[in-house]
Amino acid sequence: MNLDWITPAQRLAALPPYVFARLDELKARAREQGLDLIDLGMGNPDGAAPQPVIEAAIAALHNPANHGYPPFEGTASFRRAITTWYRRRYDVDLNPDSEALPLLGSKEGLTHLALAYINPGDLILVPSPSYPPHFRGPLIAGGEIYSLILKPENDWLIDLTAIPDEVAQRAKILYFNYPSNPTTATAPREFFEEIVAFARRYSILLVHDLCYAELAFDGYQPTSLLEIPGGKEVGVEFHTLSKTYNMAGWRVGFVVGNRHIIQGLRTLKTNLDYGIFAALQTAAETALQLPDSHLNEVQQRYIRRRDFLIQGLGELGWEIPKSKATMYLWVPCPPGETSTDFALNILQKTGVVVTPGNAFGIGGEGYVRVSLIADCDRLGEAISRLKQAGIRYQS
Repeated sequence: MNLDWITPAQRLAALPPYVFARLDELKARAREQGLDLIDLGMGNPDGAAPQPVIEAAIAALHNPANHGYPPFEGTASFRRAITTWYRRRYDVDLNPDSEALPLLGSKEGLTHLALAYINPGDLILVPSPSYPPHFRGPLIAGGEIYSLILKPENDWLIDLTAIPDEVAQRAKILYFNYPSNPTTATAPREFFEEIVAFARRYSILLVHDLCYAELAFDGYQPTSLLEIPGGKEVGVEFHTLSKTYNMAGWRVGFVVGNRHIIQGLRTLKTNLDYGIFAALQTAAETALQLPDSHLNEVQQRYIRRRDFLIQGLGELGWEIPKSKATMYLWVPCPPGETSTDFALNILQKTGVVVTPGNAFGIGGEGYVRVSLIADCDRLGEAISRLKQAGIRYQS
């Protein structure tokens, strides 16, 4: 039967191709050709979740009470664990009943927030480059994206003074993300104070994605939006357990902040899902309660990989500053090569997978993102392959 008459909704036509799905296709072809891939593309942490988290999940699985539908708003004990973690990390007090909401990963929450608050034609401010759901969610909701092009000479920070007044007057939401995926940029506390003042002046909702809250190095401590006076009045903040706790496949995240915004998201989600499997919420509580020794171990792992790869790329002509946070390096393409061409060239010649910067918006053109998701032996093999293929950076 010919189904040509069944056409997708227009909202799908507004979406650019999802680069990670395209990368999966290319990786599958490369494997079919016998290439031994070193996949440094997605931010997919290697290794298992911490043993106490696994043990907590196994124990929770044996409890019959966990096998029914969980509460829409998440279990009370997990919400308390979230707010206790916030008090310990940021000295911020939150009401677990109204200012914290568990999510099926932060990506789900970010996209559903857009559906809950964006009407067709609403103007949304989104940095470029940025994590794709920051602009894909608004596009699905029918929003109009105004790209805030980030520049290396401004340390990849949003330049609030460059936003025209008429744009700021129309804007409904501003998404931002520091420490940044993909640029690895960090923002000083003063920036957060400025963005809160900007949001209050123009009545803009701030959506801060703090998913790399704990992957910070060399003494750097990321700032929470909610630490800033007035921040909770104008914004919400998203987190995930995927990165710090190697729980990417478990799909556990949460949002905290303005109770009215969270209630709107909760209302939408009650019509779309039943929340996180209760056993996973028990495991997530355990993760948030792990001692700092676990966090230090994770940070040291990424510091070793960061320093090793920066040194190896340095031997090939790249001068990359040490990132203060995240699990990535933001690497400029050789002059004259687009990010897509450079990423494909590396894949075809070496079997090393990196993500083209334009996957994160037009502001990411000219760069590739490299994930630190392999041990140093494997990273060393990647550098050796680049050398053998003659891939270098020459300005």
